[in-house]
Amino acid sequence: MGDVRLLLTSDTHLPKRARRLPDELMARVAEADVVVHAGDWVDTATLDLLQERSKRLIGVYGNNDGPGLRARLPEVARAELGGLRLGVVHETGPRQGREKRCAERFPDLDVLVFGHSHIPWDTTAERPGGGSLRLLNPGSPTDRRAQPYRTFMTAVVEAGRLREVVLHRLPPRR
Repeated sequence: MGDVRLLLTSDTHLPKRARRLPDELMARVAEADVVVHAGDWVDTATLDLLQERSKRLIGVYGNNDGPGLRARLPEVARAELGGLRLGVVHETGPRQGREKRCAERFPDLDVLVFGHSHIPWDTTAERPGGGSLRLLNPGSPTDRRAQPYRTFMTAVVEAGRLREVVLHRLPPRR
């Protein structure tokens, strides 16, 4: 299997935080082999849109997602992509101790994508017995909160390893 191109997003909060997903994000959806959404969709129309436009969609529900989304999405998702063990969850708890907590909770993963805070995050948790867990939060493409930009991430899985992780900053809304 060749390289797997990923698009990572979370916390879209439609239609409350924006009327629609940004064009830049949707262009990347079309290019991606796998789209990952780490919860807080808020409306089922966004799930329908990404399912329709994605070659493959991996998503979870978040704390702001109601019964309609919870019926269609898991709390935690896992997938093997080109030899990489990927997991997705919305909430990981407080910033303090996140790496250790997640490494213990998800010993079977190489990468964990999460959301909730709207704050981009990219760290690696070393495991005591060896190996590591990469933690990624793509931020939000629609609601920057206290961050300078609205954001999402792209990455490439190559031979079981995550490469080319890029945080994309979206321009201010007009």
